[in-house]
Amino acid sequence: MALLDSALVVFSGGQDSTTCLHWALKNFKQIRALSFDYNQRHKLELDCARTICQSLNIPHAVLEFSLFQKLGGNALTDDRPIENRQNSLPNTFVPGRNLMFLTAAAAYAYKYGINHLVTGVCETDYSGYPDCRDDTIKALQVAINLGMDTRFVIHTPLMRLNKAQTVQLAVEVGAMDSLAFSHTCYEGVFPPCGVCPACILRKNGFSEAGIEDPLLKRIGADVKPT
Repeated sequence: MALLDSALVVFSGGQDSTTCLHWALKNFKQIRALSFDYNQRHKLELDCARTICQSLNIPHAVLEFSLFQKLGGNALTDDRPIENRQNSLPNTFVPGRNLMFLTAAAAYAYKYGINHLVTGVCETDYSGYPDCRDDTIKALQVAINLGMDTRFVIHTPLMRLNKAQTVQLAVEVGAMDSLAFSHTCYEGVFPPCGVCPACILRKNGFSEAGIEDPLLKRIGADVKPT
């Protein structure tokens, strides 16, 4: 299959976006990575993003997005306990985050003549976030193209995959070495807490795939799957 020209990867430094970064390396001739600093409690992920991009020699930029901290109302920007609520969105949902990040990414890509955006959103293991759904991304792609008079394509390689399948894809695209330096824990601690919703999703995904998490192997942690 012929490689496409260039793509911009929305890159948090987490498990999913790291897998997508390597997916993009397999599918595009050139890629750039873009991260967002919104003073998230797991800001450690930005250091991970820099480390991974440096190891792969990928141009990487970080945009400040302090708006979300000013808006507040969620556990990723406020000092409040992380909760998984029954019959409602978890309090780790940051309203508008993916909508704004992808719009900003499109504006950033525009100046480089990049028409392909890659993001790690997924509606299978997505914690109920509505801005991770396929319908949302398709609608946003239409809106961005109308608003910028462009032909952006938003690629979502993980959209239909569960976490175990995402791990298997990571193996296929050669992402395992990079995943050893990724960060998923919502608490923003290292070693990861192992009990927050993000840690549990990651832990169960590797367990179900029957593959050792390279991050835990690197730090020598012994975290039992739930």
